[in-house]
Amino acid sequence: MTWEERWHPLREEWVIVAAHRQDRPWSGEQLKHKSTTRPTYVDDCYLCPGNERVSGGRNPDYTGIFVFDNDHPCVGMNAPEPESASGVLRNRAAQGIARVLCYSPRHDLSLAQLENSEIENLIAAWQVQHIDLGRRSEIDHVLIFENKGEAVGVSNPHPHCQLYATNFVFKTIETEVRASRNYLATTSRVLFQDVIDAEQRDGRRIIYENETAIAFIPYFARYAYEVFIAPRQTHADIASLSAAEVSDLAKALKEITVRFDNLWQMPFPYVMPLHQAPTDGGDYRGFHFHIEFHPPLRKPNLLKYLAGPEIGGGNFLSDTSPEEKAAELRAASNVHYADLE
Repeated sequence: MTWEERWHPLREEWVIVAAHRQDRPWSGEQLKHKSTTRPTYVDDCYLCPGNERVSGGRNPDYTGIFVFDNDHPCVGMNAPEPESASGVLRNRAAQGIARVLCYSPRHDLSLAQLENSEIENLIAAWQVQHIDLGRRSEIDHVLIFENKGEAVGVSNPHPHCQLYATNFVFKTIETEVRASRNYLATTSRVLFQDVIDAEQRDGRRIIYENETAIAFIPYFARYAYEVFIAPRQTHADIASLSAAEVSDLAKALKEITVRFDNLWQMPFPYVMPLHQAPTDGGDYRGFHFHIEFHPPLRKPNLLKYLAGPEIGGGNFLSDTSPEEKAAELRAASNVHYADLE
């Protein structure tokens, strides 16, 4: 049973791995999962084709990818100027661009249920959006992410992700940039490349790989089923991936998300951020684009709650062994259970 501290080189912090805690007595709340059957179209879904959104705008009868400016943005180019603050207190207008990107017109699908060609189209749309938003002088970073499942607070299951283009760099990326830059300066090597090399030498945590992409639970995982998917070659962001790399990345995304769902025969919740370098014109040769999955469940009905160590102390306590969880995902089928019904 794994009981140790592991260094997270991208976040520059220690993770406590205490796998013997996974089966400790639990008398708290357990999740109740609803029926997974959904219609292909819902007349009051604000993301379905042809429907009216809360802004009064109406979605086109789209047949593929659909992108629009968020009707309830957290940042906006027309954000009001705040009242002035003084001394140690600082503020500024919440300027930026927030968009929503629908994966499919079908309400009943998820990323795991898209065809490989549809996932390739999704990645291509991410590339286009990153280039469009990132080239703007007022934008310093483009965060693309998907929240999936009620367990992470999603109210609309229609398959979609969000894009936040901001005038600042989100803290996790800022830390990763610093760690990668310092590592390159010290070793003349790319930090994430050394992470990949270490995972390949060990082998136990790799779930899937093909010619240009690899998927693994990292040695320093914080969540039970945390998975990294990355191109083997270093790219600062998604925009510079070749057609072959896009195809292989799509295959890896399909493999991992299907195995997630098959693990417990249910739609698997997660937060999926794309880790990309800032777009502020800096030197990011040491930064390696990758996608991370942070699933909140450690058992089918049990959340990994963030409590004293994580919120109060700022470091994660993991209740599971990355090696054991990787073996579980490798053992899961890569044919979606819904396709067998």
